[in-house]
Amino acid sequence: MNQAEIKRKRTESVLRELIPEALGTLDDERINALNVTEVLCSRGRYDARVFLDPAGIEPEEQEEVLRRLRKVAGYLKTYIKEAEGWYKAPNFTFEFDDELERISRIDELFKKIEKEIGDAS
Repeated sequence: MNQAEIKRKRTESVLRELIPEALGTLDDERINALNVTEVLCSRGRYDARVFLDPAGIEPEEQEEVLRRLRKVAGYLKTYIKEAEGWYKAPNFTFEFDDELERISRIDELFKKIEKEIGDAS
């Protein structure tokens, strides 16, 4: 791992902590309790993809939540720059993380297979 990768990973870690903190200061109940599951920065750390846990948010509401997050992205950048003393903060792109849902479906399939194998014995 080279120096640039270490800096990128460090930035991702800091953002994973600060974004929920910044969202918690907002008055919007839909977005101030969102959980950040992952943050991935681009090579130059100019852009960051923020993955959110969709638990408790209906699929119909997800687009509205993403629209609200796009509106407060400027506030998030300012909050993070002030909190860390950075000159710049990355541009944020928000997405709901469906990885947790996939993992739970795979776990269910493994349990089903295990049960069928146990029943066949």
